[in-house]
Amino acid sequence: MDSEIYKQHILNHNSKPHNKEEMFEPDVRVPAKNASCGDSFILYLKLDGTTIQQATFSGVGCCISQAAASMLTDKLKGLSVEEAKTITEETIYSMLGVEVTAGRQKCALLLFRGLEEALKSI
Repeated sequence: MDSEIYKQHILNHNSKPHNKEEMFEPDVRVPAKNASCGDSFILYLKLDGTTIQQATFSGVGCCISQAAASMLTDKLKGLSVEEAKTITEETIYSMLGVEVTAGRQKCALLLFRGLEEALKSI
């Protein structure tokens, strides 16, 4: 896929993010904040046993962080906790489909860092 399509993909997730809503009575609620730029999200997970039934997020962030959060929450739905633990930084970069500069890595990985914390508590 060429970079223009990837850019549009990111812009689409930013302008109409999937799963961006506060979840009431989640099984897991984890804040994630990028102190260097002010992006701040909360990751919510609803579990059915050891399966992630629903994943949502709320908060504010730049285009890259919001698109990555939207894509990550899409990916999490229906995964077992063990499958979610196999998601890596490279998974996030691959979903974004563009080269993420060193200065934007914290943005791209913001909700992923929240997921890492969430998975420690499950």
